[in-house]
Amino acid sequence: MAPSATTLINESQGNAKVGARGVTTSGKKLRVRSYPQFETLEEERLYRKQHLAAAFRIFADRGFDEGVAGHISVRDPILTDHFWLNPLSQHFSQICVSDLILVNEDGDVVEGDEPINAAAFAIHSEIHKARPDVHAACHAHSVYGKAWSVFGKELDMMTQDALRFYKSHAVYDNFGGIVLDREEGIKIAKALGKGKAAILQNHGLLTVGQSVDEAAFWFISLDKTCHAQLLADAASAGSGNKKILIPEEEAVFTHEQVGGPEKGWLAFQGYYDEQMAKTNGSFLK
Repeated sequence: MAPSATTLINESQGNAKVGARGVTTSGKKLRVRSYPQFETLEEERLYRKQHLAAAFRIFADRGFDEGVAGHISVRDPILTDHFWLNPLSQHFSQICVSDLILVNEDGDVVEGDEPINAAAFAIHSEIHKARPDVHAACHAHSVYGKAWSVFGKELDMMTQDALRFYKSHAVYDNFGGIVLDREEGIKIAKALGKGKAAILQNHGLLTVGQSVDEAAFWFISLDKTCHAQLLADAASAGSGNKKILIPEEEAVFTHEQVGGPEKGWLAFQGYYDEQMAKTNGSFLK
């Protein structure tokens, strides 16, 4: 069956990409917000660091923290082979812009006073190296993500939200303990390929994006999708009812609507706004 939904017409390219409809009764064109344009790279560096700090707070609110496990990185826009990370011993809920650590491609700390997670460097450095289009990566041991990871399977395309990851997620099925070796990072980056997410078997989830906003939203959505899959599988096993998967043509069409980087960036902004309101912007210091 051909998709019954249609694309937006008479909308700006920016609006159309994220499914926004913006025309007033007087004919005025309304534009949805999008990734900012910066006058200097220093301004963009600050923006990336602010949104990275917010992402950690948002992850903490959703229970994605577990001791010192988990990390989010964002590429520096000036020193493009460097990236910013969280300090190893600081809880996600307490991280501010001034706490972030800048490391080079060898894992040496360039700015900051705390050590980083060795596993974070091993994974993130190889992803940033293999994917010049990727400016941010998220990894955490979220409950539903690691529960689903034990099956070593890709997710079923059974909901609209799952289609964000249609032909854009993979499984890394070689669990070898804590990732401390860059060779392991290379293997994870290879498994990720050109996708936006990887399920690390017996471990957790990994997502990437052109912005930290995008990567963080994909992680939130991927964990929810794992949760939905676990519930649906359990219900199916208990009731005998068969899951109805989304046909290929509809999956392709819908992925184009919900799986692009602009949509990922936009979807994160409400979480960022909520964090600003809840903390009075305390993470910006």
